[in-house]
Amino acid sequence: MTARLADIATQAGVSEATVSRVLNGKPGVAAATRESVLAALDVLGYERPVRLRRRSAGLVGLITPELENPIFPALAQVIGQALTRQGYTPVLATQTPGGSTEDELTEMLVDRGVSGIIFVSGLHADTSADMQRYEQLRGQGVPFVLVNGFSAKVQAPFISPDDRAAMRLAVTHLVALGHTRIGLAVGPKRFVPVLRKIEGFHATMREQLGLSEEEIEELVQHSLYTLEGGQAAATALMERGCTAVVCASDMMALGAIRAARRESREVPRDLSVVGYDDSPLIAFTDPPLTTIRQPVTAMGQAAVRTLLEEIGGTPAPHSEFVFMPELVVRGSTAAGPAGGSGSAPRP
Repeated sequence: MTARLADIATQAGVSEATVSRVLNGKPGVAAATRESVLAALDVLGYERPVRLRRRSAGLVGLITPELENPIFPALAQVIGQALTRQGYTPVLATQTPGGSTEDELTEMLVDRGVSGIIFVSGLHADTSADMQRYEQLRGQGVPFVLVNGFSAKVQAPFISPDDRAAMRLAVTHLVALGHTRIGLAVGPKRFVPVLRKIEGFHATMREQLGLSEEEIEELVQHSLYTLEGGQAAATALMERGCTAVVCASDMMALGAIRAARRESREVPRDLSVVGYDDSPLIAFTDPPLTTIRQPVTAMGQAAVRTLLEEIGGTPAPHSEFVFMPELVVRGSTAAGPAGGSGSAPRP
């Protein structure tokens, strides 16, 4: 215990006697000094005595899709840490195939008296979904924020990356490398982020390569947001003569690399691949993946800040806050084959 007192005293910049007074709840210690000692406990990994633990300001629900895509755990971690710093306790509720639905998870969180809910890539991103569920939630007096997706039918703050700008960054990079047959591998068309990526892809391909809408549409392949989905999409796009593929997630991009290898093609010599997200560990793939980095930290912190304003009765404007992504160039993109002229579609 003496060693612990010494460590805490050194970290807090106070005497061991002062640390002892704080831990034993004795009077005569300034509030700022008391906070320094408690902060030193936290930094050194010691548990606070029960009577000195900060009471939670309340529970906040976080509903995410499955956690197999590394971007969702990364976002959940940022949101969880930001909530904890503000004195709230995060409650992570994850959708799984065959498991609880978003509506069931929402009901569970409301029953537990959460102060608010953050939805990540939920039904608000699905243009075929009924948005009335969110108005019902608002009618119950539960504040919420929606991340990654947008609907004008819902009166709430939205937090999104700029998907159109992301496609401009990716396509501009590939055109600069000499590629003219550039494919886009995306998820199902009913999702707002997919529609926005397609809009950005069309606009940039039209502006930079002068292609018609029909020619561009031939270069768009819908699939699933999985490694297998990316593999299937890339295979179809290579059959149409694409020398580069932009993928809507890093997992799809890994599938595209697998597809190239199964066709005995090398990445990036024969096929350039661009991912989306910049998920943890993606820089260590073979080859290291060129990708569009989602501003996860900024988006997660903004979601928490916005929700706490809603909870505090000073709501942010019910509009969309859009965050600029960033192109991260690594080893999966290179100059187009044969000087960038592209290869003809296979017969």
